[in-house]
Amino acid sequence: MVFSTPIFLFAFLPAVLLVYYLTPLRWRNGVLFLASLLFYFWGERNYTIIMIASTVVDYTHGMLVDRFKRAGKMNAARLAVASSMFFNLGILFFFKYWDLLALTLQSLGLRFVPVLGIHLPIGISFYTFQTMSYTVDVYRGDAEVQRNPITFGTFVTLFPQLIAGPIIKYRELGDQLNRRTYTLDRFAAGVERFVIGLAKKLLLANNFGQLWDLYKASSALSVGGAWLGVLAFSLQIYFDFSGYSDMAIGLGRMLGFEFPENFRYPYIARSITDFWHRWHISLSSWFREYLYIPLGGNRCAKWKWVRNLFLVWAATGFWHGASWNYLLWGLYYFVWLLAEKLFLGKLLDKLPGIVRRLYVIVILLVGWAIFALEDFGQLGSYLAVMFGLSGASLWDSGVTYQLLSFLPMLLVGIFASTPAAAELFGKLPEKGRNLIKPVLLALGLILCTAYLVAGTYNPFLYFRF
Repeated sequence: MVFSTPIFLFAFLPAVLLVYYLTPLRWRNGVLFLASLLFYFWGERNYTIIMIASTVVDYTHGMLVDRFKRAGKMNAARLAVASSMFFNLGILFFFKYWDLLALTLQSLGLRFVPVLGIHLPIGISFYTFQTMSYTVDVYRGDAEVQRNPITFGTFVTLFPQLIAGPIIKYRELGDQLNRRTYTLDRFAAGVERFVIGLAKKLLLANNFGQLWDLYKASSALSVGGAWLGVLAFSLQIYFDFSGYSDMAIGLGRMLGFEFPENFRYPYIARSITDFWHRWHISLSSWFREYLYIPLGGNRCAKWKWVRNLFLVWAATGFWHGASWNYLLWGLYYFVWLLAEKLFLGKLLDKLPGIVRRLYVIVILLVGWAIFALEDFGQLGSYLAVMFGLSGASLWDSGVTYQLLSFLPMLLVGIFASTPAAAELFGKLPEKGRNLIKPVLLALGLILCTAYLVAGTYNPFLYFRF
């Protein structure tokens, strides 16, 4: 079950909210835990047990870490943390990367590892990272151990952010799991944020996805078509992913939680470093805190710092999917980030803002081509067309037609990916904002409902994560 479906919007969510708010405060975590298990079971009947196992393992390991620390047995506490991480990374490797390893070895003539055809459990990359952070935080003293298994289970399985993040550290949610504030204003703010995210996903991302699919599958690309296609994908993935994050944050507020922001207008960044401070913030934060800094960060010899940066971006790339193009994508950004930190950043500081933003957009569009095309042959051909190295024409009538057809949508998407709309709205008189906002939200919800009723194109991008 995903948020942008009629069953969630008109059956599951209203039922959960009704039961949740009719339930006494002390039992609400239990309601959320059961609702979240049902939410996950709806789409992953066979693998719900994996998520439950991860919950049980990390709950017990957190208790062990706390007990060993209190007894002064720090080696045993470290061993418990290592055991937790081994379990979580083990199930993540098995379900996500086993077949990639097997196919890679078989391509080299080594057939001792069988291809199992394993289905990837939805959301496994998100909830395994969350549960791993819990035991580490308890060991570091950054979070109190959670002794209530239902409360801990609620943290792991919380349905608003279970399948597409943001990745929430336990210490960011621990206090809210025990005590949270319920107000009508917070609930209304949650509804508003959810509808905005739903509109991003259904009305923008899905339409850009159709344009990208057209050029992704094209056997007669022109240079202009290749760039138009990857521009469409860049807008699709932004509005899809940030839309899901908006919906998660909105759902959290409806339930009394406040989740961290995951996107801050990444396409207005003035450097690649700035982009990664704005895009999928929770993942960047996780890798920085639990991998980069423990490795030594930048407070070490320069070669070690470069190694640390390399490992983080190799891991970031591989986290996104079980295909070698994701590793290439991660290393692509490693190269650009390293260049900016060594010398390029100083040059960028001297350039006008518009030039810096153009530099970022071009790098991002090439990066999204690497990300989107898993087949290396197709990727090589697509990049060759993009840079005029394949003999393809610069433009064709099909590109003109598609550009004119999608131009209003593209302009809306580009405008909506900047803070300009929010800034303009904020300049309106308060009375005007109070009148216009409910109308826009109602209109957005009506259009989204019509889109869903029509049963049109509605892909789910995160199955491979």
